Amino acid sequence: MRRKNPLSINHICLFLGVVLLMATIGISIAVLWITRNVVVTLCVLGFGVFAFGCGVLFVRIVRKKLVLFSDQLCELLDGMMSGKEELPEEKQQKEGLFYKIHYRLKRLYEVMQENRNHIAKEREDLQELISDISHQVKTPIANLKMINNTLLEQEVPAQKQQEFLTAQSSQLDKLDFLMQAMIKTSRLETGVISLEQREQSIYETLAAALGGIFLNAEKKKIDVQVDCPEGLLVSHDRKWTTEALFNILDNAVKYTPTGGNIRVSVECWEMYVKIDITDNGIGISEEHQGTIFKRFYREDTVHDAEGIGIGLYLAREIISLQGGYIVVSSEPGKGSTFSVRLLRK
Repeated sequence: MRRKNPLSINHICLFLGVVLLMATIGISIAVLWITRNVVVTLCVLGFGVFAFGCGVLFVRIVRKKLVLFSDQLCELLDGMMSGKEELPEEKQQKEGLFYKIHYRLKRLYEVMQENRNHIAKEREDLQELISDISHQVKTPIANLKMINNTLLEQEVPAQKQQEFLTAQSSQLDKLDFLMQAMIKTSRLETGVISLEQREQSIYETLAAALGGIFLNAEKKKIDVQVDCPEGLLVSHDRKWTTEALFNILDNAVKYTPTGGNIRVSVECWEMYVKIDITDNGIGISEEHQGTIFKRFYREDTVHDAEGIGIGLYLAREIISLQGGYIVVSSEPGKGSTFSVRLLRK
């Protein structure tokens, strides 16, 4: 069955105009037949023509407005579909119908752009993360393959086998540490873990962080001194703040020479609690102080030391998520001070 085309607005307006004109002529003939008065008939006919003219004028104005409205709406939608940064501005008055639609569509577009940018940023971060993981696991995996192939393909004396197995265990520990660090980083960045801040003793949190570095500090005969009020309460997440402080302290032990010293002091300010971790280690040059918090960043001078360059990155992320920040003051050869600022409430 053939489908009929729907009537257009022009056809409807033309049909109504013809009906109105025929009705005017019909009424005029009826008035003339009833009254037999030409003057009255002409008056009725004249009024009808006037009404018809007003109707035509009204329809033309409305049609012009509708055409303008549709043109501007199409221009706006075209801009949205093409991904323009700036949409065309509304040219009519702010009380107009199109202004209301334009405003709402523009707000919708801004929300869509924000979501699009957010998705693009997440995709970029994911690609960077995958690239970082690939780069970091390449060396230990290559070492493990080499050791495994050597043990499988060659006859190795028992003493040499033990050395290979010890090296293999070291590489496996490095891979395990890397995976754990990456899991923590990704969970923090993607919001899988939400920090639960509550007012609690910073003394106990600092003690938990210090407990993780005392053994290594004793091996290097590093003197660790702590000055922290026991009753000081700060709003923070204990588990993750302990992780952040441990990472900074672990770096201090790692890059402080044997027989050095580390000082930890806590001060209570009006809005923040300041935790200073000072060492007399190798220090950090000024041009590198802004990059040490990047993920997997390590200076050329410390590439032989243990670590993968993710501890400070995690520390900054954890402190930032709690509304705090970290300030670094350092001079090569004279040590460093990492100042952690945590909001009191």
